[in-house]
Amino acid sequence: MALREIRILGDDILRKKSRIVKEVDEKVLELIEDMKETMIENDGVGIAAPQVGILKRIVIVMNGKEIVPLINPVIVSQEGEEVDVEGCLSVKKQTVTIKRPSKIVVEALNEKGEKISFTAEHYYAREICHEVDHLDGILIVDREECE
Repeated sequence: MALREIRILGDDILRKKSRIVKEVDEKVLELIEDMKETMIENDGVGIAAPQVGILKRIVIVMNGKEIVPLINPVIVSQEGEEVDVEGCLSVKKQTVTIKRPSKIVVEALNEKGEKISFTAEHYYAREICHEVDHLDGILIVDREECE
């Protein structure tokens, strides 16, 4: 495992769309472990592969104390809305108040390459939405701020 450099606002890679992961191989698993370590070291609750300079559709999110890697995550449905403040490891010293869905259904692959589907609510849903935005080149500063 290794710490990776977190890319900061202004780095072009943060604005690009990530590619689908075709195979969960040793290289992908190594990236996931590096992302976990990098997120923890930087006191984050989520991180996306583009934030460490890799354009692959991989995110890591915290569900309580559990670290959850998601490969090729897709939000298949959403409902409700909640407004809260978000920060970002790639946008230093800035927070934005953003409206997000209060409940989502997510489909992804796990670290074994198995298809998974689950429901996430409230803060966990917000984390996933935030990280999936990164996969599409969207940062919190691009979101309309709510009051």
